[in-house]
Amino acid sequence: MDLTLFDLDNTLIAGDSDFEWAQFLINKGVLDRELYEVRNREFYEQYKAGTLDIDLFLDFQLQPLARHPRHLLDAWHREFMTRHILPIVSGKARALVREHAERGALCVVVTATNSFVTSATIREFGIAHLIATIPAQENGQFTGRPRGTPSFREGKIRRVEDWLEAMGLWWSSFERSWFYSDSQNDLPLLSRVSHPVAVDPDPTLRAHAEASGWPVISLLD
Repeated sequence: MDLTLFDLDNTLIAGDSDFEWAQFLINKGVLDRELYEVRNREFYEQYKAGTLDIDLFLDFQLQPLARHPRHLLDAWHREFMTRHILPIVSGKARALVREHAERGALCVVVTATNSFVTSATIREFGIAHLIATIPAQENGQFTGRPRGTPSFREGKIRRVEDWLEAMGLWWSSFERSWFYSDSQNDLPLLSRVSHPVAVDPDPTLRAHAEASGWPVISLLD
């Protein structure tokens, strides 16, 4: 059996769900445009440049969840999925996931974006397993803080390995391991699997992939 890991943002979907979620809340008037829009774009540019401070970003991203009841957040998220996410899910991405699943691979999405934002998206792909940054909750209400290790850079390796161990598995349990990603931030995990694949990569990842002989593909329709 193979282990197949997928990044989500700008890999399986043609956009960044972290960025889009904040923009969605800004456009609804939930977040103040003057205060949040510039900061949202700054964090996104830092992520793309490989300079993001994950703790500062998570404070920015998760605090709004703590200000609203869960039923209202869930209703907003259903609207967000319809308006922002489903239009950027490509047929090629669906076909790639289906190809690995039909070969019997254990398929997992591994993303830095928090699980509240991403869980409905992975269900759209028919993927049962999600390793994401966890927004902490108390009695069903988000606290505005993360729980455990953020699923970011080297943290993705730790989170994957913790998940494997919890199921009594390890890298050696699989004949092959795959990871598909677009971002230089995922170089640690890409370097850990037996079959790294760069998907519509940023310039830094593209250069590394070409120098290392990794496949470079596009999932854009």
